[in-house]
Amino acid sequence: MPFPRASVVLASVLVFAGPAMAQTRWIVDPKLSVAWWQVVPHMGHLWATSCPQEPSWRPGEGRSAGWLLGASAARPRADYATDTIRVPRYPRYQALTTCPEAVHGEIAVGDPARWGEVRGLVTVRAQLLFTGNAERDTYAHNALLQVGRYPDIQFVIDSVVLATGSGDTLSGTAVGVLTLRGVARPTSATVRTWPEAGGQRVTAKFSIPAHDLIPVYGFSAVALGLGVGMKIWQYVFAGVDVVLRREESQN
Repeated sequence: MPFPRASVVLASVLVFAGPAMAQTRWIVDPKLSVAWWQVVPHMGHLWATSCPQEPSWRPGEGRSAGWLLGASAARPRADYATDTIRVPRYPRYQALTTCPEAVHGEIAVGDPARWGEVRGLVTVRAQLLFTGNAERDTYAHNALLQVGRYPDIQFVIDSVVLATGSGDTLSGTAVGVLTLRGVARPTSATVRTWPEAGGQRVTAKFSIPAHDLIPVYGFSAVALGLGVGMKIWQYVFAGVDVVLRREESQN
């Protein structure tokens, strides 16, 4: 997959037109936050996480030595699923695991009662995502993402529209600008949020058509020749699963 051990950093800086007194600031708890990517179809191994310690996560086929999968745990399956709904493949069930500090950042909320007037900046440092295969990660790190030149992946949040869901869960869409390998493009992400772990848990997911990786984002045609050139890959999905902690309002 294109994304090697990538580290995701969530960083947000927001400006609001609304009343300053209503604005609240939320900071990402990096030890409880995760970033991930997944190719569709995933070919049985094309997915990664920034928190391989997470009990629900599993590396795919061809994983490196050292991965201990408990007998009662869900085993990785050898399939080439083209499912675009159940992504990521191994979501976490609770925000409990202490993860590498790959995700950082903050958001500002102009309407705290309804989670309205949200702005932010999401930064993905592309070095702490793991597939579970050391050679594959190194290749993606050096040849594809070129993290020495493009260490961060960023998502600037311009607006968020949320609707009431089930119970205290809200779902909706975040609109903004994604910067990958130095290329900034408008994009949107599906989001869900609910109270958890003493804060506010937020999941966000966006997709990139695989055919955009080379002409739009500048990935190597040689490196991606099989998956993209032969039109095997359809999408690259990526996202974050973060816990936000509220801070004092910034006036």
